[in-house]
Amino acid sequence: MTTDRATADGTGHVPGVEVRPVAGHIGAEITGVDLAEPLDDAVTALIRDAVLRWKVVFFRGQRLDHAGHVAFARRFGEPVVLPRRGPHSPPGFPEIETTADRLELGGRYGMDHDEWLGRRRHTLLRGWHCDHGARIDPPAATVLRAETVPPYGGDTTWANLAAAYAGLSAPVRAFVDGLRAEHRLGVGYQPRPGDDAYLRHLLDHQVASVHPLVRVHPETGERVLFVNGYYVEQIVDVSRPESAALLEMLVEQAVRPEYTVRFRWEPGSVAFWDNRATMHLAPSDHAHVGSPRIMHRVMLHGEVPVGVDGRPSEPITGTEAGRW
Repeated sequence: MTTDRATADGTGHVPGVEVRPVAGHIGAEITGVDLAEPLDDAVTALIRDAVLRWKVVFFRGQRLDHAGHVAFARRFGEPVVLPRRGPHSPPGFPEIETTADRLELGGRYGMDHDEWLGRRRHTLLRGWHCDHGARIDPPAATVLRAETVPPYGGDTTWANLAAAYAGLSAPVRAFVDGLRAEHRLGVGYQPRPGDDAYLRHLLDHQVASVHPLVRVHPETGERVLFVNGYYVEQIVDVSRPESAALLEMLVEQAVRPEYTVRFRWEPGSVAFWDNRATMHLAPSDHAHVGSPRIMHRVMLHGEVPVGVDGRPSEPITGTEAGRW
């Protein structure tokens, strides 16, 4: 697509398009853009800048179908094609994975969704994650679109990991700059007594990498506290008790309310976030409502993280850069 600079005012703004921050450190709502229409280069640049600045941006009242969703995401990178998708994902659009919450795992591994969720998220911090963080090259960004949402509940929360790092004291920043941690799929899952089909699934599809505990953002140059509650196994070269204490401190730092934003979904809402600089918490407060929550996700290929010392991440098992 050719650049249409006639729409820009020369200051990085686009007439009719507004970026409205919604929290102090993270999150902005963008209005005046119809994502179902082709985006010119000026609008694309404005959205990209807003994502880098605010880490997650929101659009409401959009009329995207599957093709439009993929086309929008493609303006910002190369969509990931997953070799395995959820059973509710649309045929003909391999870039899209659909999640239908309580329909996903009910009975699939011999337990209902509530039991599965409880075994994965048995602590307050466990559910916080970045998408596919155990890979050697986690996705750079995610575009999530709401089709059906409950009348209340079902919000998603994001945390700004660059702001969390900057908020650490200088001695702690200097200390964590040199550390690395193992990220592994299924960390913390509490197995069922006896045979556990989900545990066998995790072992058969194991993914693990060693990432810097502080990564340098490849576009902004910011230092990002690369932690989460779902994938991080252990800080390497320290004892398990030391690692557990450090990780709890760092994840608690990252999810302090001042570094987070919570988004109330509506049908047609779209969230676009930088997966390199955030982690997010999927909701678990709407099961009792009894209404479906159907969401469609497209992820963009990412880079191998690089630490403050210039060392890239290292794969352990089940992961290869650029290959899903």
